[in-house]
Amino acid sequence: MVAEHIYKQYDTDLEAIRAKVLEMGGIVEEQLADCVSSLINADGKLADSVIKKDLRVNALESEIDEDCSLIIAKRSPAARDLRNLLMMLKIITDLERIGDEASKIAKATHRIYDENRMIKPRTKEIQSIFETLRFMLRTALNSFARLDVTETIDVLEKDQEVDDEYRAFMRQLLTYMLEDPRTISISLELMFIAKSLERIGDHAKNISQTVIYTVKGKDVRHATIKEIKAELKK
Repeated sequence: MVAEHIYKQYDTDLEAIRAKVLEMGGIVEEQLADCVSSLINADGKLADSVIKKDLRVNALESEIDEDCSLIIAKRSPAARDLRNLLMMLKIITDLERIGDEASKIAKATHRIYDENRMIKPRTKEIQSIFETLRFMLRTALNSFARLDVTETIDVLEKDQEVDDEYRAFMRQLLTYMLEDPRTISISLELMFIAKSLERIGDHAKNISQTVIYTVKGKDVRHATIKEIKAELKK
């Protein structure tokens, strides 16, 4: 009975941590959507809310880190139980960094619009990259919630699309700056934003790779898409 109680308490503690990770993921999803919306709609208040939410994201990261450390110290988990805890520690690091990138975009939005520039930013490409990122982050978090690797490969493939869109957009911005020096200032801000979006894609990919490691026990960080597909079929 004592052992059963200990196992039940362990499961309860683990689920509480998972709930916090998902809460953190939900806030970060909102940050991503809102930072892009604030840029497209020149909404300074929305940009401020993105920056403010980052405080809650940081607080959750600290709480989850402490909770996981406490369980490791008290329970000495091994094998898959330990991988579960390490997975959550890795995922919250990526989520916290996504929140940081969203905050950077929100701050760049303020710089763009607060200076009353005559030239308005091009947001069509930003919107396109965002739509892909939204899918990636949501799919990665769903994979974590269900511990299901079925859709993780979609995230990894979409990351390649984001990289391609990012490079194409950077080339466009360089062309605009060469053709019209008046666009240099705003183009530099857009480059900064595009880089943040590209990094968000990398972090969403990291989350999917971490889920694969937890479920399959296989580190796929340096594997090709083809190799990962083969591993998922096993």
